[in-house]
Amino acid sequence: MKAMTLKLCGMEVGNESPFFLIAGPCVVESESLALDTAGKLKEITDRLKIPFIYKSSFDKANRSSHNSFRGLGIDKGLQILALVKKSIGVPILTDVHEDTPLKEVAEVVDVFQTPAFLCRQTNFIQNVARIGLPVNIKKGQFLAPWDMKHVVAKAKATGNTDIYVCERGVSFGYNNLVSDMRSLAILKETGCPVVFDATHSVQLPGGQGDASGGQREFVPVLSRAALAVGIAGLFMETHPDPDKALSDGPNNWPLDKMESLLEILKAIDKVVKNG
Repeated sequence: MKAMTLKLCGMEVGNESPFFLIAGPCVVESESLALDTAGKLKEITDRLKIPFIYKSSFDKANRSSHNSFRGLGIDKGLQILALVKKSIGVPILTDVHEDTPLKEVAEVVDVFQTPAFLCRQTNFIQNVARIGLPVNIKKGQFLAPWDMKHVVAKAKATGNTDIYVCERGVSFGYNNLVSDMRSLAILKETGCPVVFDATHSVQLPGGQGDASGGQREFVPVLSRAALAVGIAGLFMETHPDPDKALSDGPNNWPLDKMESLLEILKAIDKVVKNG
């Protein structure tokens, strides 16, 4: 099934259109980090003419330990995301959870993202979709790609057709994920634009005991492979100093290496879609 072309934050996107980028730090750590990172990413994507959506979470509920940093909370987090949107002039994507006040968050952000672990929760998926914003639904690490058609059907049953499906790897034994690139082709059968999460796909869930590990050196490998399939969007968490990031540092891609990687990915995307 050929995916439709959709309008996302004023951009035309689809599996046959030039790819768009979702990027930013995993969580909102501080106002200065958010503004600096968003500003740098906008400079890079403007220069490369890559459509860009800034991503950061005001609350990261699915942490390995209750002692892990989850973000600055909804009030301060949304305040900073609103400032980024106004000051930098970029659309905003953030994670929402079952207890998130969706209408309040929708007043600030442009795109909702649902965590992979919650993709089978019918009430949650439909409550998020009913708000009417575009929704990026992450496929569960436990789910076959062909089963995402049921998740999409639940979301679209609300009348919201602005739905995206996101691959982030599948569980392979303990504390490991693998990315099956066939999944990206299968996900196209949902009729939705497909997004590949290049950084969570190299995560080692719980791999450090009370925290998740990661193999960020494989982010370029998987990113290049995903763009070669022909997809709508790429999701990539980035940080100026990943080793000091307060969440998902081991699989964050360094901000100072983003431009060189995106140049390669843009070239691959162009060959695939114009070939």
